[in-house]
Amino acid sequence: MLAGLTCLLVPSLLPAQLQMQKCMICHGKRDFRKILDSGEVRSLYVDLNMLQKSVHAKRICVDCHSDVVEIPHAEPPKRVSCTRCHYKGNPEGAPQTDAYLDYAQSVHAIEVAKGNPKAPVCQSCHGTHDIQHPKKPGSRVFRAAVAATCGSCHLDEFAQYRGSIHGTAVAHGNPDAPTCTSCHGEHRVLAPADPSSTVAPAHVSATCSTCHAAVGIVGKYGIDVEQVATYQESFHGVATKFGSRTVANCSSCHMTHDIRPPADPLSSVNVRNIPATCGHTGCHEGANANYAKGKIHVDPERPEAGIIYYVAAFFKYLTITVMIGLALHIALDFNRKLQALRKGGHE
Repeated sequence: MLAGLTCLLVPSLLPAQLQMQKCMICHGKRDFRKILDSGEVRSLYVDLNMLQKSVHAKRICVDCHSDVVEIPHAEPPKRVSCTRCHYKGNPEGAPQTDAYLDYAQSVHAIEVAKGNPKAPVCQSCHGTHDIQHPKKPGSRVFRAAVAATCGSCHLDEFAQYRGSIHGTAVAHGNPDAPTCTSCHGEHRVLAPADPSSTVAPAHVSATCSTCHAAVGIVGKYGIDVEQVATYQESFHGVATKFGSRTVANCSSCHMTHDIRPPADPLSSVNVRNIPATCGHTGCHEGANANYAKGKIHVDPERPEAGIIYYVAAFFKYLTITVMIGLALHIALDFNRKLQALRKGGHE
């Protein structure tokens, strides 16, 4: 029966509906599958109803599977190249972005090039026949679903993120809480060891500050905006500005994915856990309970800083007084010398 259906798939000659029907003769069967050499069973079934509800509803199979030119096809189709349509300036109606260029620089693309079969490609995140618009709740890259999508590969990170203050906020529908792409980027995801990465040690504080120093967010949720400013003025922050790659940044203390509020007993900055956090190898080894007694993110210009505020104020006004006294001394000395010159000129 299939032999009698063998024909060239020429889009200009065959109506789209007929082309789809020919493909669905096989791919419309729920039990249509292939057993790989590894023993894995791969389903080749395509849910036409799902496809017709996707962003590619107006497309036909060969628009993506361009290497399929006859039915039945002896060779399995190659992996679909999304860049056939998805590029800036495309006439197909696809989004006008250069996302594929960003992806080409990512750690994911680098792993694909190395031959890593587990490295993600477009379909790994966006789906295959069920691709939905990113703004639709059904999409695998819908904001609330991003972490689960990334977590299909990054299991440990996902488990930590789910219990974090960020993960729980996203799960409760908070539109401002960060998800994976908020920190790592969307398509141009670089390894943390890459100096250009948004989560490289030198850039962590800047990445965190996009939220923790944004007036529209800190004001809305009552976050202390001084967290960023005080870090930048601290020894750690100043050392980072001067190029140190080993000094503590935000994630060194608050962790990367398992970020919790200080009141949480599991938080790395809970008073009971601060000695262990500060005492990491390469940091303040041997840190004891006294490390938890001091204030964190101290702003010496605010009374809440306690004795630090008063000491800072003392030295501030002492400096001002000394400078005023020095200026007065210079002025008086200058006036004395000027008077001496005038007196000498009259003699």
